[in-house]
Parts: sequence; structure tokens; C-alpha cells
Amino acid sequence: MSITVVQGHSLDYLRCEEMPSDLALTFLDPPFNQGKDYAAHNDNLPDKTYWRWMTEMCSLTHQHTLPGGAVYFMQREKNTERVLACLREAGWTLQNLIIWKKKTSPVPSTERYGKAYQVIAYATKGVKKRVFHRLRIAPPRLANEKYERETGMYVTDVWDDIRELTSGYFAGDEAIRRPNGERFHKQQAPLALLVCLILSSSKVGDLVFDPFAGTGTTLIAAKQLGRRALGVELDPENTALIHERLNSLRPADAINKLYESYQHTEGLAEIWGQALKC
Repeated sequence: MSITVVQGHSLDYLRCEEMPSDLALTFLDPPFNQGKDYAAHNDNLPDKTYWRWMTEMCSLTHQHTLPGGAVYFMQREKNTERVLACLREAGWTLQNLIIWKKKTSPVPSTERYGKAYQVIAYATKGVKKRVFHRLRIAPPRLANEKYERETGMYVTDVWDDIRELTSGYFAGDEAIRRPNGERFHKQQAPLALLVCLILSSSKVGDLVFDPFAGTGTTLIAAKQLGRRALGVELDPENTALIHERLNSLRPADAINKLYESYQHTEGLAEIWGQALKC
């Protein structure tokens, strides 16, 4: 499968002739504009500038998406209203607002409830979805459940079984670290998150787009699931890491360990694609 990595500004690439117009799925996980120290990006833009940028990203992505194609726009919970406005102004149709409860300690606050989740707005180009696979997961039996669910349960709009990778040794081997133990990237997305999105809203051979590729998790997942993928990343160090991950798959990046979680999904082998053979 074709996996393309482009170093540069995502808006520039979206405007150029080389930008393909058959996007099936876009994962939009931009910097959150909260003052983080990125090497190649100013994360402290004026609010108007930032949200004008996000609206244009949504609009140009919409233009290059197939009818019925999907976008998943992840942001901080306090920006939900802004996210929905960007999508609406760009022509997207909201399908779900997903709550990702990240299995980590809530961020404490002295003025409001601690923050334990992020939002992911799922929208499509038009009301009719091009692809939507109804995934069934096999969650562990809860303390208040008498029996295990023999055939699992459908994935809902609350995702509480995927752990964030940005704090502590509990993130396991998947979190990429420098020789001194520091995280390589401030917001590395977990593979389990991207696997769920890609399985839900694309087919084998479809083109998956990530305009803020970061450490390349979207591309790593797409490649193993038999999808084509295009990632744009501004930071040259991140871009080099993405190529390294794609060329030499780490044991921690293998996704077959997640297959069992979806074992009760109808037609899973066809949806999953070549990953079973990895």
C-alpha cells in the first residue's frame, strides 16, 4: 500500500496540485494552541488566527474528500463549540461527538472539575456516510455485571478503554522516548485510537489523511490495515521518525494484539485487511 510522508505546512499541501481528492478519512489532531514548546510551531497564536486556520483546514479537507467521507477532529473539551462551528462552516455534517476518557489521572483544577477526557467530533461530507462499520468490542466484565457479554457490544460514543500515552511508565513500550527517557513527542496518539477510527470509517485500499502527522501513528495503523495513507508534518525531526517507524516496525507498533478486541465484529477479517498476516 502507498504511504506518503510530506514535510511542510499542511495548508500549503492542501492547496497544491499534488493533493489527492479521494480522501476517505481524515484524522485532524492539530496543536491545541495552549502554549506548548513545539520545535517548529508557535503554539500560542491569537485565538482568531488559530480558529481561522482550523476553519480553513476543515474547508480544504472537505474539498478533497470523497462524498460521504469522514473527518475526526480531536480537541480539548473546552473548545467543543469552536470545533463544531469550524466543521459546520466548512460544510461537514456532524454525526457524533465522541468522548475519549483517557484512562489516566484527571488533570486537577482548583476552580472546576478535573479534566479526564477529550472530544473527537466525527463528521461526514454529506448526510449519507460512505463507510461505517459497526464494530463490536469485547470489554472486560464490569463489577456490576453478572455475566460476560458473549458476543461483545457495539462501540458507542464514549471510549474509555484506550489509554493516553503522555504520562508515566504505564504508557508502556508504545510511547516513544529519547535516550534520556523523555517523551519524543508531547502528544503521541495511541495506536488503539487510530485503529478504531480507521476500521470504523474506511475500507481496505482507501486513502487516510493526517495533516498533523506528529510521530506517524495514523500512517503506522493505516499501513498495517491495508489502507493507503498520506501524512503531512512540519517538524523535520518528526518526519525522520515517521520514516524510521514505517521502515522498521517496532514490536510495540504491531496492531495484531488489538484484533481480539474486535473479534465479535461481523466481517472483521475483510474490514481488518492484511494486518492478520503481519
